[in-house]
Amino acid sequence: MVNILIIEDEGPVRELIKLKLKDRYEILEARDGLDAFDVLEHDHADLIIVDVNMPNMDGFEFVSELRSMGDDTPIIMLTAMDSFSYKKKGYNLGIDEYLTKPIDYEELSFHIEAILRRYKINTDKKIEIGNLTVSEDTMTVDHGDKKIDLTETEFKLLYKLLSYPGVIFTKQQLMDDIWGYDSETDYSTIKVYVNRLRNKLSDCDEFEIVSARGVGYKALIKAEQ
Repeated sequence: MVNILIIEDEGPVRELIKLKLKDRYEILEARDGLDAFDVLEHDHADLIIVDVNMPNMDGFEFVSELRSMGDDTPIIMLTAMDSFSYKKKGYNLGIDEYLTKPIDYEELSFHIEAILRRYKINTDKKIEIGNLTVSEDTMTVDHGDKKIDLTETEFKLLYKLLSYPGVIFTKQQLMDDIWGYDSETDYSTIKVYVNRLRNKLSDCDEFEIVSARGVGYKALIKAEQ
């Protein structure tokens, strides 16, 4: 069973989250960041849910320390602090999702499952959809017996989109993630690379790259393979 660590200083809130999730996951508990590190010395967590405002070591400090150690365990920050500056800080530190209280437990469960699926992809460093195999380790793409040659940038763009099927990435997000924050290229470059991928993968009917008019792109899985 998947282990989820809940880091929350308010006991009743922690217990309620545990109650809502315990039927599907093994729950670990911590009162603050320091307590969480004590827990992690003895138990493995597949995913962490962490509050922001806590004594001794708050959520931001915990995430910063964990990521500095090279630990990439998926993290959902669940807090009453809903300002953009808090969200930006959380994502910059390396969290996977930022949700605000009051808690919608159906939404929380949805995000947990989505993140765990993505994390498996990141751990395996391979995406398999039907006859399509995309390997991050070797930067290769195979469709059945056919090898598809991609440039490094084309591969990064494809891997990004297929790692999060159905998720729309804005042009700015793709530009920052694939080409870098300091890139002097413009949005038209993304369109060029998307068209290249569409052409090179034209025989692959497992998915398609869909344009969200005026927004960006997403990979759409056509059917369960």
